[in-house]
Amino acid sequence: MTTHQENDVTPRIPAAQQSHATPPSHTAPPAPAAPGLSRRGLLLGTAAALAAGPLAATAAHAATAAPAARTVTAATARTPKVLVIGLDGTMLTRVKDSGAPNLAALMAGGLTAASSLYANPMAGTSSGPGWSTIATGVWPDKHNVRDNDFTAPAFAAYPDFLTRVETANPALATYVVASWAPIADTIYSGRVDTRVATPSAEYDTGTTARAVARLRDGNPDAVFVQLDNVDHAGHSSGSASQAYLDAIRGVDAQVGQILTAVRGRAGYAQEDWLVMITADHGHTPTGGHGGSTWEERQTFLIANGSAFPAGSVRHDVRMVDIAPTALAHLGIAADPAWGLDGAPVPALVPDDFDALRPQLTGRVDETGIAAGVLGFTRTAPAGWSVDNSAMGTGGVTEWRGWSFTTDEFWTKAQRDQNRELNVRSRNVFAVADSDEWADRTFQGNYDSTLVSPEYPVAGRSSVPVAFNTFYRPEGVQTARVLAVWDGGTPVEVKSYTADTNGRQRLDLAVPAGASRLRLRFRYTGSNNWYWVLDNVRVG
Repeated sequence: MTTHQENDVTPRIPAAQQSHATPPSHTAPPAPAAPGLSRRGLLLGTAAALAAGPLAATAAHAATAAPAARTVTAATARTPKVLVIGLDGTMLTRVKDSGAPNLAALMAGGLTAASSLYANPMAGTSSGPGWSTIATGVWPDKHNVRDNDFTAPAFAAYPDFLTRVETANPALATYVVASWAPIADTIYSGRVDTRVATPSAEYDTGTTARAVARLRDGNPDAVFVQLDNVDHAGHSSGSASQAYLDAIRGVDAQVGQILTAVRGRAGYAQEDWLVMITADHGHTPTGGHGGSTWEERQTFLIANGSAFPAGSVRHDVRMVDIAPTALAHLGIAADPAWGLDGAPVPALVPDDFDALRPQLTGRVDETGIAAGVLGFTRTAPAGWSVDNSAMGTGGVTEWRGWSFTTDEFWTKAQRDQNRELNVRSRNVFAVADSDEWADRTFQGNYDSTLVSPEYPVAGRSSVPVAFNTFYRPEGVQTARVLAVWDGGTPVEVKSYTADTNGRQRLDLAVPAGASRLRLRFRYTGSNNWYWVLDNVRVG
């Protein structure tokens, strides 16, 4: 394949030397929305328009939306196409505050999912790690981009999703245009058909114009666009400022121009567009990012397309899901050998712990967490139980034995103790945290067991068990997985002694004649660290 790059207009500044915070002083202001902007598509118009989604040309067109498939035979089937727009440094809460009409219409017509990032030592909340995570579908401990220096990225092992598109089907047309040069120059590979690092003098105005031209006049199948000015406003004025809201409204108008170009395509009625809007990180109220505060760790996904119901909200979406969602829409199945951390969003299945979200309550002893943050319960979901018969007394109420919590609540309990690295858990997860428990007077040791439901295994010679775990050890702390067959004596099948952060898979041999399996996850310690479990699947 011949690769065409349009990034030779101006010399490129090495990534490590780019501040990514200040555009040139002569940068033009964000361009206004194109004349004739469809109120049906981009403004909060009639309820029917919102239900159909902002990319729907007519209500009938929305009604014929079909699941994505690259090979189609039905006369009414449409060609799947993907547009991902990255809004650098943009926070979902402030998008909502801004009243941005185009983004509001996308949310009303599809999915809105707030999400959160890692922090150091996995990676800083910077653009290099953020855009690399979104592009590759894996977390920084795999793609190895820790900051904006790109010292030793593992893009050969974990390439961007457009490179995977080209590998799977070179006939598909791929396009990248970005205001921040390292996205086009470094993160997306030379296998992408066209990579454009917008000349700095043009900034987001040029990026928008180039994206509009390609979408209007060309025939791309998968497009990534990055706009930068919200991040600039965050650095200069802070996310709590009016300037930040103004920048969001400015970039919203540019998103509107890009969507107008999509809807104005000659073949639009025969195309099935998936549009995803996201961000690489958040900002502090006073300005800046890179640290571990909740504001800096903020990101989101707004998804609009045939697979996403209008007005839907999810709590289990992570940024690593964007790449596999795009691939799935184009009919490209992820190979397990790729080692992706993400999954197509429509394929995500809630686990038993997620059902607890409506039961989550606010703080009791954790006074450092704002009273309005609802994020923990010690009541297990249906079929599960917690055995605290050997548990010590006293300590912090929230963590007295296995608890069920969220990333926001748990990381706000105490920052910068690696809790931010629990990136592979989704929505509500289970945690045994002897460190936080010991922050108030206690007696005895931390000794708590999470007990699963019984699973039928009759007639099977083996049964697969899988779960996500994040384990941080210290001292005499222990973490053991035990199997109980037909109510008998627990048998250890796995124990942890070293840091572990990932999906675990066990293949358990079923004893002759056994018909039922129950799992026990026992954690012991005394003012040590913690063990996290999520997405437990058996069979």
